[in-house]
Amino acid sequence: MLLEVCAFNLQSSVIAEKAGAKRVELCENPADGGTTPSYGTIKQTREKIGIALYPIIRPRGGNFFYDEEEFAIIKQDILLCKQLGCDGISTGVHKQNGEIDTDRLKRIVEWAYPMGVTCHRVFDATPDPLQALEEIISSGCERILTSGQKSAAPEGIHMLATLVQQANGRIIIMPGAGVRAANIETLIKGTGATEFHTSARITAPDPVTFRNPAITDAGPWYIANEEELKKIINVLNNEAKP
Repeated sequence: MLLEVCAFNLQSSVIAEKAGAKRVELCENPADGGTTPSYGTIKQTREKIGIALYPIIRPRGGNFFYDEEEFAIIKQDILLCKQLGCDGISTGVHKQNGEIDTDRLKRIVEWAYPMGVTCHRVFDATPDPLQALEEIISSGCERILTSGQKSAAPEGIHMLATLVQQANGRIIIMPGAGVRAANIETLIKGTGATEFHTSARITAPDPVTFRNPAITDAGPWYIANEEELKKIINVLNNEAKP
C-alpha cells in the first residue's frame, strides 16, 4: 500500500515525506489542475526530499492535445527532469478525438527512460476507458492515475475496480481525486488498488499584513495537510498488514 501526494510546492513535498508518503507528483498552478513546475522548483525539491519525485509534464492547462511546439516543450522538460535526478514523470497526450495518442506517448516513454512514466488523468478524458487502458499499457507506462472517469475517485469506484481487474498486474491503477482519510478504506476494499493519490490540500495562512482590495489576481496558496496525510497512511499501513 503506497500513497502518492500531489504537491503544488516544495513545502508540501517536504510535508508529504515527513507524513510517510512514498512519492510526490510535483505540480504548479492548482487552478489549472497542475502544470509543469519550474526548473528551480524541481531542483530544490529533488535536493530536499529523498522519496520518489515525479514532476507533472504539462505545458499548459486545458486539453491534452498539443501542437508541435508544445510537444517540443514537453521533450525538453522531460530531459530536464532526467538531468535533475527525478525518478519519473506524470504526463499524458490525447488526439483531437480524445483517444490516447499512443505514438506520442511511446516517444515520451522513450525520452523519459530510465525514469518511470505515470499516465495522468488524460485517461479520464478518453471516450473508451477500457480501450485507453490497453493503449497506455502498450505505450510502456507504469501506472495510470484515474478517478474512474468521474469527478472524484469515490464516485468512480465501480470503474476503478473494473480497471484493476482488466489490468491484471500489467500496469498499476492508482485512484486519485477526492481521496481522503474518510473514504480511503472504502476505496481500498472496493477497487483492489494498492497505490493511491491525494493532495490533501488546505489553504495556507497568509502572512501578508496588507492587501489592496482592488487587486484580485492574487488567489489562495495551498499546502498539504500533514495530519490528513498521516491518517490516510495509517489506514494504508493497517490494510497492508497480514
